Amino acid sequence: MEIPYRHTEKIKINQYAKDATASRFDTRNVVLVILPDTTRMAHWQRLPWADVLKQRYQRMQRQQPDNHQLVTDLPNENGTQVILQGIAPKSSSFELLTLARKLAATLHTRNPASLLLQVSGFAAPAGARIVEALVVAILASVCPMPSYKKKPCPAAALNRIEIYGLAEKLDLTQVRAEISGNHLARWLSALPANELTPTAYRKFVAGLAEQEGWQMRFLDSRALRRSRAGAFLAVAQASPVDDAGIIRLRYRPGRRNGKHLALVGKGICFDTGGVNVKLAKYMNGMHEDMQGSAVALGTLLALSRLKTDYAVDCWLALAQNHIGSKAYKPNDVVTASNGTSIEVIHTDAEGRMVLADTLALASREKPRLLIDYATLTGACIHALSSRYSGVFSNRSTLHDTLITAGRESGERVWPFPLDADFDDSLQSTLADTKQCTLEGEADHILAARFLKKFVTDDIHWIHVDLAASNHEGGLGHIPTATTGFGVRFTLNLVLQQGILDKSWN
Repeated sequence: MEIPYRHTEKIKINQYAKDATASRFDTRNVVLVILPDTTRMAHWQRLPWADVLKQRYQRMQRQQPDNHQLVTDLPNENGTQVILQGIAPKSSSFELLTLARKLAATLHTRNPASLLLQVSGFAAPAGARIVEALVVAILASVCPMPSYKKKPCPAAALNRIEIYGLAEKLDLTQVRAEISGNHLARWLSALPANELTPTAYRKFVAGLAEQEGWQMRFLDSRALRRSRAGAFLAVAQASPVDDAGIIRLRYRPGRRNGKHLALVGKGICFDTGGVNVKLAKYMNGMHEDMQGSAVALGTLLALSRLKTDYAVDCWLALAQNHIGSKAYKPNDVVTASNGTSIEVIHTDAEGRMVLADTLALASREKPRLLIDYATLTGACIHALSSRYSGVFSNRSTLHDTLITAGRESGERVWPFPLDADFDDSLQSTLADTKQCTLEGEADHILAARFLKKFVTDDIHWIHVDLAASNHEGGLGHIPTATTGFGVRFTLNLVLQQGILDKSWN
């Protein structure tokens, strides 16, 4: 399989601490102009072709007061098309990213080789936020996705973005790393299950690890039996090919600050539901049940590209949930690698089973922070829709930080309770715990309580239930239904919120 994100990494971004000139406008096929939604004379005076653009924009607004976008061609020899957008400076990050996605879609239909972006009339912080949102959305819009059509869509022509109007250059290093990580997560998640088998996934990751300088170890079924990882092996035992296992990747910087982050991802390459087989409506799209692992991998890629000064481990739980005579069954009892016995209740709750052993193994390394990502429960989608993802933590004082990271990144999350009395629903007469219940009430919370049993209390732990992994029409700055949600959120959590430097209850 190819490395998908090389196209966007070749796009040049030039920034100029001045306004574009009329001659610059005249040599471009497409120009994007951003102004405050309440424009003043001073804003117009900074623009080339100001008289023409002001007259046309104000005429449009008289006819459509709520419309703040003008698409018009300049009366120059090149017929330059200008997309002029008014933006409220105090828009939230999600609002900015959503608008940026729509602007990027408009630009994508023109497919320019170069884009001139002129920003005028904003104070420094607001202007920087707007430009960052526009750049990340434009880059996301030109990321190629898997296609098996006889005539696939041609690659986007964009190779250069020129930014004018910011007083100071914007550091876009994190944006670049994030786009590579998000694109990797989306691209892997969109691959059909017959292409992305656990074997193919492992081989791809091995090539990526060699390219990026990561250490890699694969715990196959024999290694997992030695580790007594009965929960993981129960899910994998019906597979006709013995290719399930846990990948461990290690990023180690040259100079370390002693902190250690662990990322864990659910990588169910296809989920039939097992013996409790899914209906067709719910089985469709289950090739994306590995998106948690793709987000963990994409986050590792972004962090290592940014040369973070702390150790990062990434654990990918790769398997398929098959139907067959060897499949695990309701009321089976298995024992996980930390010695916890589990009564199986529903075989379609396989994600928490593979994560149980993976979390237990990751916990043995004593990371300061452990984050897991999983397309885990329909209950979380019912609670939040596919616009937000749910978060859980064994440190309740972290909730405000999680909300802030979601709000600032535009990948919005909402924390759920994790009180001990939810364990009452998981009591078993046969084993230490039930895997789930049949009633389905608060299943996202019960799943998190179940996973908590496999993370030692001295480790700071965050569980991300990826309700927003797939959203029809795209979400925020992402143009595809497959969102890769979590990479941008985690970068903000780690880098902007400094979560590894915090002390919690």
